[in-house]
Amino acid sequence: MKTISKGSILGLLVSGLLASSYAHADKLDDIIDSGKLRCAVTLDFPPMGFRDENNKPAGFDVDTCSDLAKVLGVEPVVVETPFPDRIPALVSGRADVIVASTSDTLERAKTVAMSIPYFVFKDVVLTREDAGIKSFEDLKGKAVGNTAGTYEGIALKEQVDKWGEGSYKAYQSLNDTILAVAQGHIEATVVTSTVAASTIHSGKYKGLKMAGDSPFMEDFVSIAVKRSEYGLLNYINLFINRQNRSGRYAELYTKWIGEGQAPTLNVSGVYY
Repeated sequence: MKTISKGSILGLLVSGLLASSYAHADKLDDIIDSGKLRCAVTLDFPPMGFRDENNKPAGFDVDTCSDLAKVLGVEPVVVETPFPDRIPALVSGRADVIVASTSDTLERAKTVAMSIPYFVFKDVVLTREDAGIKSFEDLKGKAVGNTAGTYEGIALKEQVDKWGEGSYKAYQSLNDTILAVAQGHIEATVVTSTVAASTIHSGKYKGLKMAGDSPFMEDFVSIAVKRSEYGLLNYINLFINRQNRSGRYAELYTKWIGEGQAPTLNVSGVYY
């Protein structure tokens, strides 16, 4: 019987591992080869994501998806996903990336890989003019609520529990949350200043107002990919960097949010 040397066995193992790695193309290659970029986007979160008068997807997140698809040389495909369905849509393979104002929490990062921030929100209290609420502290003891799975919802629920009084209710969508405030099912919610301004100016819900800032920290949001897709994540990080360097981030901010300087995405003492 012919004897196989240890060196030959090692060579065969290395060759096998290399062949296996080449056979498993990075998701970046898969997207380019498919000719499509499927973005999970929430379309009840104006001005980040919504449907326009022609029922077409529009907003900051939709344009960001389109910009990313453009540099990849592929067609953008918006996969509409409610907030609670963002990560399931990605993990199940229904979407390639999440571009849906997803907060970069450490808990989420256990399941998906988060890019550097591409937008940052500041939160405010949204309530009715007749609710007697003038600040965040006035929410103590009140019935409040928010959209399930959102950064604001998690933070508000924790605050209610800390106060030990009042009540909290979770809703499936942002529209449901705002409607609950308008109809008096809850007294207030906490949303981004962009959402609050868009909601009040729309005229769809009468008697709503902003009642000061919330104490929650600034909400940096990221584009998310499957946790194992390092090549795609690195590309997206560079894409976000160039969106800022080129002035496109500021352009989209003016287009969808309004006048004023786009907030910086830097964190003091931290390199991005």
